Amino acid sequence: MFIYGILSTILFLVMLPFYYIIRAVNGKYLFGWDKKMGFFKSPNLGDKVIMLHGVSVGEVIALENLVKKIKTEFPDHKIVLTTGTKTGQDIAQKKFSALADYITYFPFDIPFCVRKFLRKISPSVVLIAETELWPTFAFYCKRRKIPLCVINGRISDSTFNAYKLLKPFFSQVLKNYTAILTQSNEDREKLIKIGALPEKTSVMKNLKFDIKKSDETISIGKGNSRIIIAGSTHNGEDEIVINAFKKLKNNFSDIKLLLAPRHLQRVEHAADLAKQAGLKYGFRSKNDDFIWNDVIILDTMGELSKMYSVCDLAFIGGSFNNTGGHNPLEAIVYSKPVISGPDIHNFRDIYRILTRTNAGKVVKNSAEFEEYLYKLLADNDFYIKACKDCKTVFDNQQGALDFVINELKKYC
Repeated sequence: MFIYGILSTILFLVMLPFYYIIRAVNGKYLFGWDKKMGFFKSPNLGDKVIMLHGVSVGEVIALENLVKKIKTEFPDHKIVLTTGTKTGQDIAQKKFSALADYITYFPFDIPFCVRKFLRKISPSVVLIAETELWPTFAFYCKRRKIPLCVINGRISDSTFNAYKLLKPFFSQVLKNYTAILTQSNEDREKLIKIGALPEKTSVMKNLKFDIKKSDETISIGKGNSRIIIAGSTHNGEDEIVINAFKKLKNNFSDIKLLLAPRHLQRVEHAADLAKQAGLKYGFRSKNDDFIWNDVIILDTMGELSKMYSVCDLAFIGGSFNNTGGHNPLEAIVYSKPVISGPDIHNFRDIYRILTRTNAGKVVKNSAEFEEYLYKLLADNDFYIKACKDCKTVFDNQQGALDFVINELKKYC
């Protein structure tokens, strides 16, 4: 650890001049570097602080239900949320401003940055989402007797192979962790092979699967129709969906499309596309339904998640335009199979689970998208199996939230 601390500090000092040069040119900070260095005013949170860390968008989103549960289960504790990236920080500020008591950046893994951070935040316990191993941070948590836990832990094959080469180092790092809670037994075994202590390593399953169904009954005139929902679509995706739907309509007269643009300012554009395609369309805000329309455009706020309950299969948007995708579990919870484009980096771990079965499918392009839609619509046995896979996968991943809360009760 001593050598690691020296090397990380030297590297940081070498990079520091470049930081100030870029800062001078741009006239602004680089992704919270000031906070990562520990230069922020102490928030004076008291002596009961639960800190959670999610490096970027996917990890931060996964923490939402946990933070809500912690707020209920530990009302006398303050909650601190940290991120490592600007996009993660933006999401955290948007989603957690009313839940967390303080939101900031995780410190650089350099001794003086970590010491300043821990002195100002003074956490009672730290939960690190997924598997970020910060040697200096772990060392100082151990020294200050702060319980440090990995939650929702996972490790990719490439990372595992790299860590194996440095097993003597990482085995020492992992000993500073109080508990390591993984998504799967496979992840647990990998971490043990690089030095995690078996008695400290448990399988908790995946936090992201702890979502609930809506109890609300939706009426959109479905009748005997089969509904394809395209949820949270972005620029360019409405065209892909409508073109595929129009072609498939020639083979399957009973299908309908519920189109939900991610941003409401794109509703009129979606309507224009439907009109140009010769499709009859209506709007949710006007209580239009599928009795008279081929397409209903969801132009209301806060209704998308419950709409998955009435669909038969779902396309998850933000996956054909480098957005990183949106949460497929909003459909899976209702046992509805999902299709996504190739850009799913925000939910890669979820798709890794879904695509082991027919619950989820990641397609490379619009041609594959249309082909897979056809398969789900034409092959009823395949479709039924896909729906059953959704339920099986979801049921197998339940319980992670309570697992973490029970772990927290050991330290709070």
